[in-house]
Amino acid sequence: MKTVEGFRLREICGEFIIVPESTELVNFNKMIHLNATAAYLWEKVSALDGFTVETLADLLTEKYEVDAATALKDAGAIADKWVEIGIASK
Repeated sequence: MKTVEGFRLREICGEFIIVPESTELVNFNKMIHLNATAAYLWEKVSALDGFTVETLADLLTEKYEVDAATALKDAGAIADKWVEIGIASK
């Protein structure tokens, strides 16, 4: 997987928002809001050339007190959501 080029994480008034950097990517019908955990994951993987669900799970287990099975399940859910909304691609 890979994050889609042109989307950047910004913290605005204490909220984590994914914003497009070009007008081609702007969709005024939705705003992409991330919780602190998803923002942490985005920040880490957006700098990579690519990532897997396992990469996300490893990041979760390194930072948070979560078992590997739960981390893998949660990582899969976030990766699927990112692909669904168009900020990551498989």
